[in-house]
Amino acid sequence: MTAVSDALPPVPDPALASALAADLDAADFRSEPLRRLWGEEADDALGRGVREPVLRAIARDVGPLATAGRFFVLGMPQPASLVDAAFARVGVDGLVALGLARVDGADAVPTALVRPQSFVDADGVGEWWIASDLDELALGTALPADHVLGVGGASRTLAELVVPVPVARALDLGTGCGIQALLVARHAGEVVATDISERALAFAALNARLNGVTNITFRQGSMFEPVAGEAFDLIVSNPPFVITPRVEGVTAYEYRDGGLVGDALVEAFVRSVPGHLTPGGIAQLLGNWESRSSLPEPVEGSKTTPGLTRLESWIDPALDAWVIEREELTPLAYAELWVRDGGTTPREATFGRMLEAWLDDFTARGVTAVGFGYVLLRRPAAPGESLRRFEKVSQPLAAPGGSLGRALRDGLAAHDGLRDGVPHMLVTAPDVTEARHYLPGNDDPSVIELRQGGGFGRTVEVDPALAGFVGACDGELSVMQIVSAIADLFEVPLVDLWADLEPRIRELVLDGFLVPAP
Repeated sequence: MTAVSDALPPVPDPALASALAADLDAADFRSEPLRRLWGEEADDALGRGVREPVLRAIARDVGPLATAGRFFVLGMPQPASLVDAAFARVGVDGLVALGLARVDGADAVPTALVRPQSFVDADGVGEWWIASDLDELALGTALPADHVLGVGGASRTLAELVVPVPVARALDLGTGCGIQALLVARHAGEVVATDISERALAFAALNARLNGVTNITFRQGSMFEPVAGEAFDLIVSNPPFVITPRVEGVTAYEYRDGGLVGDALVEAFVRSVPGHLTPGGIAQLLGNWESRSSLPEPVEGSKTTPGLTRLESWIDPALDAWVIEREELTPLAYAELWVRDGGTTPREATFGRMLEAWLDDFTARGVTAVGFGYVLLRRPAAPGESLRRFEKVSQPLAAPGGSLGRALRDGLAAHDGLRDGVPHMLVTAPDVTEARHYLPGNDDPSVIELRQGGGFGRTVEVDPALAGFVGACDGELSVMQIVSAIADLFEVPLVDLWADLEPRIRELVLDGFLVPAP
């Protein structure tokens, strides 16, 4: 078992945090200035865990930005005199008091990282300073079990997915370093951030104070225990969903492992969340779900229940549910991914033992695959047929900037609008293009595709009638006028054509290819 961290959690003192923020601002300690300082190629290498090009680029630079970069981005000791000069307001003593550094002789030694994290959301462009524990590069060893992760890929994914709507109260369950709470606080009156880890809450509170965010309160506890009896308009969670075998020798990292068997944590979340949503309230989370065989050892004749099917069975039928599976891994691929994530490489003797522990766990429970994806649940504000979408989306997604969150928001609005039937007039969304494929020498297309440039970047194959309908949706004619014209063109009964087109038009509205005319 990997030991816990030797460093104490940070102390989010308001005055010292304000002084540190002023020093970081004075040094222009932000993503683009740092990238310019050491160069794009070195910055890209650092993103891959290679820091030598950065060190070469700033080897002779003792200015505040270079010193802060070595100290807080790379996590490297620096002469205390340079750190005092770079952080003139808070000083080395203030950094020590904040729990971000210690003194070793003439050097100041970082005990945490502080890195700039830029973001783009529906409200615009911004950047936070995010403190977190020293990473593998700075530690030179595997991560401790109580490691508080900075902003990783999963955090950025969830931030991109959050539906951009103003809310009165929001909950960030399992806040970690607090990045989701900070982002949600931009469009929420009040945010409650919870975590089972006291260490994580200390980092999250420090990050709120570093960035001047005052509408977040922090509570310690597991799952929904800290908010018993309370309801929220928005709940977001990047929970510790990683499936980890419960055996000796496999580290249970707090930031990724919730302490339950298999995908039970995701099940517990989706079963509990309805009681904490206001009418119209939305819950969004990332998660894993297992596909399981009816027998511990999958053999010929055993029945496998897909992960999406198991997940659907946990969700209250009264809720709107939109689940998107982004990938599905074999047990071996999943095990190798998360053994490596903890800093254990194949060169180490423990790698094989840990891999075997994962595979034994999967075999014992009949796991045949593990899916990963996004879950959106909504408590309907009005009666009506629930939205039930459980789909696999594997294509590359649109560029970041909140487009996925907007696509989900617009999809929910489209579902609500379709309860009253297909809108009277539709227009083609501005990001939709058409592609036609022809066999050599043939004047008629063999394949017609509608392609979406934003959102989930969907491609839909359509026939000439539906392609003609979409092409005519320019705001001049009503839906029924267009369908009547196509019926005349193809010489088919209007009622038959409408019966064929109507469900497919609904799908195009739900997916954002067609939108109600303004």
